[in-house]
Amino acid sequence: MSTTFTAASPVRHTWRVVDIVVASVIAVASGIIFWGWNTTHHLLDFLFLAFPPSSALLAGMWLFPAVLGALVIRKPGAALFCEMVAAVVSSLLGSEYGWTVWVSGLVQGLGAELVVALFLYRRWSLPVALLAGLLTGIFGGVNDAFIFAWFPDYTSAMKLVYVVSMAVSGLVIAGLGSWALTRALSRTGALAALASRRAAQERAFG
Repeated sequence: MSTTFTAASPVRHTWRVVDIVVASVIAVASGIIFWGWNTTHHLLDFLFLAFPPSSALLAGMWLFPAVLGALVIRKPGAALFCEMVAAVVSSLLGSEYGWTVWVSGLVQGLGAELVVALFLYRRWSLPVALLAGLLTGIFGGVNDAFIFAWFPDYTSAMKLVYVVSMAVSGLVIAGLGSWALTRALSRTGALAALASRRAAQERAFG
């Protein structure tokens, strides 16, 4: 007889050494991925020449550490920590966006953090992951299009399309992708020391 684990198991909010170490590994590795993606994503620019705002569909690659960190560590602040540190690492390695990625990391990480906080750090199902990715994308899109205003040539409608595109990318790449990766890592035993060790056995819609 198999045992089904729910996503609403008791939660301890205190960070342990292993949580800090794993979160740091996720963040630094993500920062290196950011650094590589900062350059290589331009190879796909030709796909969006007809309508540049749709390029935000690739932005999920800058959003995933927030959701992945939250799902793996399952402690308050994990989403914000992973996204912020990843942004700082990419900046130190030489990001074309300079210091502004620090602010972007803060804003994007806050999006995912708010969602998991809303569920009191007790729910880690697929819908929660998708919502975290979605809000991370919305926060990031609004920051890019309206706060930093990177696109002065865009009309208001184009900026809204940019935000929606980034939200979709966040939902799919950061949300669905991070949820699937967390379950895959759980199956390998790599998360044995973490609260997410049974992620592969949790109900997707629990």
